[in-house]
Amino acid sequence: MSTEALARLAEERVDHRFKGLPPDADGLTVGELAAQRRNLFTGGFATPVLALSAERLEHNLALMETYATRHGLAFAPHGKTSMAPQLFQRQIERGAWGITLAVPHQVRVAREFGTRRVFLANELVDPAALKWISTELDTDPDFRLVCYVDSVRGVELMDAALQGATRPLDVVVELAAGEGARTGVRTEAECAAVADAVAATRTLRLVGVAGYEGEVPQADPERVHAWLRRLVALAVDFDKAGRFAAAGLDEIVVSAGGSAWFDAVADVFAEIPELSLPVLKLLRSGAYVSHDDGHYRKITPFNRVPEEGALEPAFRLWAQVVSRPSAEQAFVNAGKRDAAYDLDLPFAQVVRRDGAERPATGVSVTGLSDQHAWLRTGPEADLEVGDWLGMGLSHPCTSFDKWQLIPVAEADGTVVEYIRTFF
Repeated sequence: MSTEALARLAEERVDHRFKGLPPDADGLTVGELAAQRRNLFTGGFATPVLALSAERLEHNLALMETYATRHGLAFAPHGKTSMAPQLFQRQIERGAWGITLAVPHQVRVAREFGTRRVFLANELVDPAALKWISTELDTDPDFRLVCYVDSVRGVELMDAALQGATRPLDVVVELAAGEGARTGVRTEAECAAVADAVAATRTLRLVGVAGYEGEVPQADPERVHAWLRRLVALAVDFDKAGRFAAAGLDEIVVSAGGSAWFDAVADVFAEIPELSLPVLKLLRSGAYVSHDDGHYRKITPFNRVPEEGALEPAFRLWAQVVSRPSAEQAFVNAGKRDAAYDLDLPFAQVVRRDGAERPATGVSVTGLSDQHAWLRTGPEADLEVGDWLGMGLSHPCTSFDKWQLIPVAEADGTVVEYIRTFF
């Protein structure tokens, strides 16, 4: 990562672009505001404001580093979750091989901040993007990018766009998770045809196989393990057939791993036999960095393997009660523009009044408008206009993307840094 590019983030001026930040901070640099160590609740922050827990963020980063090391996995966490180069840097400092991304724009962001290894977990056939990536590869010998291929036609398009490149682009054949799943080759015979098409080019180099077990239909441990064994068998068969004999190749990439089944990936990747080259067993889980209070809290593999630890939800969205029209109803000033809602509605957790915090007993979120959350309040709910309501969120990927500059607060509310996102 580029320390100079990251340092420049602290030089950005605070202004109207960044919602939730103190209005009286306008004109300060982000670094100057961070140095003031303002309190999230008394330092002039305006609602709604999304905050990350400093302690829980650090806990999650450390836990996944330990997990990957324990299981002999390389780790390329999916950067689409946060699109925050500061977090990319912390993930790499925690031993990550590189960063996984999904689309060319995300690669451009990562490269702007000096990311040297990118796993693009998607097919790439756009000629403009391919030419840009080829230029990056040709001008920076330390840059490596690996991307998916899943069709002969896709290989042909890539080859046409990359004519004249000095370095070949590394590719992995994506094995689909099943019929009706997302992208990927459906059969092993078709995988071989795609591999043959790659071998017939000078612009591409086959370096492994990959896929996403989260798309396995009716996923359960048995089905996910079975599909992962198909992926490993594909790598073994390709190796026996000499498909990884490209000049200069020093390792074979076998990659999988979302945020729901990385325990299964660890199990099956431990069974990979010795191949003709060392194997890079690449895990790609990304939602762990902030975790959540909904979907990922329910599906995390740590529920199945509690002895390995537990992730902690690091996000909290703070909003203010602006209307209390009846004993059964209230409204806060955060809605779809501020909170993830594609998987679950936010969860009312705590109420703050006059510096005191208590559980949001009897309060639930029943709906979201663009700028309001609809609250149902039971007889036990103690909620007044002006109270701050702290809400947990479900789905990190659609929480980060609604905020360009996110305060990171310690347990007592002291804001110690600001995370810049690029969506």
